Amino acid sequence: MKDITKEFPGVKALNSVTLQVRPGTVHALMGENGAGKSTLMKCLFGIYTPDGGEMLLNGRKLELKSSKDALDLGISMIHQELHPVPHRSVAENVWLGRFPMKGLLVDHKKMMRDTEALFQNLNMDINPKSLVGSLSVSKVQSIEIAKAVSFNAKVIVMDEPTSSLTGNEVEQLFRIIRDLRSRGVSIIYISHKMEEILRISDEVTIMRDGAKIGTWEASQLTTDLIISRMVGRDLSQRFPPRTNVPGGTLMKLEGLTSANPQSFKDISFELRRGEILGIGGLVGSQRTELVEAIFGLRALASGKIQLNGKDVKIKSPVDAIRHRIALLTEERRATGIFPVLNIFENTVISNLGRYQRPHLLLDKKQMKADVESSIQRLRVKTPSSSQLIKNLSGGNQQKVLLARWLLTEPDILLLDEPTRGIDVGAKYEIYTIIADLAKQGKSVIMISSEMPELLGMSDRVLVMNEGRLSGIVDGKTATEQEVMRLAAQA
Repeated sequence: MKDITKEFPGVKALNSVTLQVRPGTVHALMGENGAGKSTLMKCLFGIYTPDGGEMLLNGRKLELKSSKDALDLGISMIHQELHPVPHRSVAENVWLGRFPMKGLLVDHKKMMRDTEALFQNLNMDINPKSLVGSLSVSKVQSIEIAKAVSFNAKVIVMDEPTSSLTGNEVEQLFRIIRDLRSRGVSIIYISHKMEEILRISDEVTIMRDGAKIGTWEASQLTTDLIISRMVGRDLSQRFPPRTNVPGGTLMKLEGLTSANPQSFKDISFELRRGEILGIGGLVGSQRTELVEAIFGLRALASGKIQLNGKDVKIKSPVDAIRHRIALLTEERRATGIFPVLNIFENTVISNLGRYQRPHLLLDKKQMKADVESSIQRLRVKTPSSSQLIKNLSGGNQQKVLLARWLLTEPDILLLDEPTRGIDVGAKYEIYTIIADLAKQGKSVIMISSEMPELLGMSDRVLVMNEGRLSGIVDGKTATEQEVMRLAAQA
């Protein structure tokens, strides 16, 4: 890709970017959210048409009018958000849009044979007849990779492929990547996970603010070097200094047990004012289910919740908001943002009652003032509040969601994986916002699967294992080994 330029209204997304990828290599593409990585790859995949520059594959100039053109030429892309057809078989998902035909009918036998041969070639153990909706995220990811290979892809773009995978599933993905690399396939790998990048990549290209900073051999880089080149400054501290002083008990949970017998049981703990309480645990430990129950999204079989020493009933999110509790969900695209609405609408949507005036009219002037104030306070990068939220980077979308909940003036913020899929620079900004809220006396419950984040941000860490509370440790003195032992013990 030579001197690729792309502009959107009010934003120069790509400024003369050049990217060279060698055959049979894993080429990592890194940068903060909003650096232009996804835009560059969408140009390569035919989703966007560049405003300037040229693209070549094996020396031949590419003229891409659509993604189909890219696929036909051997360029595939596996998006961060997987969108399979859940109620159809694995084979049908692999050959969607290009079914083998026998006359006017689909040749199902050939489709099954071709799928089995494809999986065998890639050493994947997946039943072609299984419904995709019944499979794990890692299996669906493997199907997407197989689908990409079935186009005889010479270049495969993988956008955040491990964001929803467990440790074992990541190892399986890396095995497939190494296998593809040995066959001469080039992988362009986008990820914010430094350890992964240094382990799997041959070369690393770093972007910042729509421009290329440089390309280096992965063996020449360290995590600190990558971070400083990504953000343009030295982040000597990964977490902001915390000056919050936890006070008396704000919320007390006693014997909380889910109405779902497969979920959490007998959870009791206290949350203090101005405290950041981390929740750790392995996948399936029911952490998300617990915070969703506190927010009224899940039914309880027994137990009680006290706020300021008084018993409260929270049977719905409306009850939770009335009791000044807010929830930032784990999947911002699925359960957070309204992608077809703009930043203004996404920011005020949880708090419309505050702006209601006589005759059911809304005070648009006050709404506008609050939204603009939120954008400045949380440093949301956007030309204006009328920009569609889906056009923002992941980190800026997360800031808008935080702004939405801060307008409800909560006393308790429930944050489920608040920095998932966000680059290191935006993470630091989110951490600073969380630390400032705690300093102001707000109480935060934060779920995180990243151990350094959990220990670096939490005053105390509550550890869950298979739906039960296995221990609470001091965030300042606890070690990763101590938390993992509590998370894994039977």
